[in-house]
Amino acid sequence: MRILAIDYGEARVGIAITDPLGITAQGLETIYHKNNDKLILKRLEELLKVYEIDTLVVGMPLNLKGEKTVRAQKTEEFIHKLKCKFNFLKIDTMDERLTTVQAHKTMNDLNINKHKKRGIVDTLAAVYILESYMNQKNG
Repeated sequence: MRILAIDYGEARVGIAITDPLGITAQGLETIYHKNNDKLILKRLEELLKVYEIDTLVVGMPLNLKGEKTVRAQKTEEFIHKLKCKFNFLKIDTMDERLTTVQAHKTMNDLNINKHKKRGIVDTLAAVYILESYMNQKNG
C-alpha cells in the first residue's frame, strides 16, 4: 500500500506518493484548484482508483515557533472534508515548515527556469512532507 502526501495551498496543491513498497517518495503532480476543494477531492478520488493508497498525509502549516498559522485553519477544514469523503483511509498531518523554502532551494541549485518553478514547487514540497513523514514513521 502507498502513502500519498498533500501540500495544500490556496491556488495549487502538490501531490507526492510512495513507491508500492513504501521506500521512496516521488512527486506525482500539481493540482490547480482556484480555491475549489471539490476539484482536489475529485482528483484525489481518481488517484485512489489508480494507486493502492491507504494513508493520506497533509502538510500542516506551522510558524517557526511550531504554532498553527492562519492558513492552518483552512488546512484543517480541508482535512475535515478528506475525512468525510475518504473515511476508509488513514489521514495524518505532518509539519510542513520550510518545505517550500527547501523546494525553492533545490530548484535554484538545479537551475530550473523560473517559469517552470511555479508548476513544480508544490509537488516538490509534497515530496519533502512525505519524506519527513516516512522518516518519522520509520524512526
